[in-house]
Amino acid sequence: MKIRPLYDRIVVQRIEEKEAVRGGIIIPDSAKEKPQEGKVLAVGKGKLLEDGKVMPLDVQVGQRILFGKYSGNDIKLDGEEYLLMREDEVLGILEG
Repeated sequence: MKIRPLYDRIVVQRIEEKEAVRGGIIIPDSAKEKPQEGKVLAVGKGKLLEDGKVMPLDVQVGQRILFGKYSGNDIKLDGEEYLLMREDEVLGILEG
């Protein structure tokens, strides 16, 4: 199944951080924080302005982004978890 976000919304897949165990302590999944980094999978057409024009988004498919801890809405498609958020919830684009 595919999803195409509307207007200034984007679909993001969280990028899990690599787990490093130090001193033999294993942190259970329920105690871990959700990652705040993700990969953009789909973008909408752009932000609808008051005059009816559509301004294209800065975020593009394939970019890695940073977002706030409580940003977006969690959605589940075909057993996979994704985030659906507005472009203004993106804190930055990772380059390099």
